[in-house]
Amino acid sequence: MRILGVDLGHKRIGLAVTDEDGTIAFPAGALDSRGRKKDLARLRALIDERGIERAVVGLPLHLDGRRGPEAEKAVAFAAELAKIAGIPVDTLDERWTSKEAERLLQPTTAKKRDKRRAKGTVDEMAASILLQTYLAQQPGAAGGTEA
Repeated sequence: MRILGVDLGHKRIGLAVTDEDGTIAFPAGALDSRGRKKDLARLRALIDERGIERAVVGLPLHLDGRRGPEAEKAVAFAAELAKIAGIPVDTLDERWTSKEAERLLQPTTAKKRDKRRAKGTVDEMAASILLQTYLAQQPGAAGGTEA
């Protein structure tokens, strides 16, 4: 089962996809955000093109675990994506994914590079971390919890 990871941002949407077995997450680029309707249409096209059967959208909770306006937007986005794509879409706490991605990419982004390109790299890496975390939490996954 191929799964899509989505890291929503104001400017970009980071993407990650799994292998066909749904066991390993790979960065899959970043889309420049063009508004909710266009973003959903582009994601639906990607889902159809790549044979995605499930998706997970990052849920930006406050540090204390509360949902704020951004988390509510992510929940609504996930629901709309599920409706238009016809696949299950889950949400997962993403509080630390972008910071972890920046930390992992620090040696790479420290070089003189186009900042916009580097930021897109952070977005897709954050989506990959989100998706790998989601995979690890699934029942039967190595290191996951049994149902």
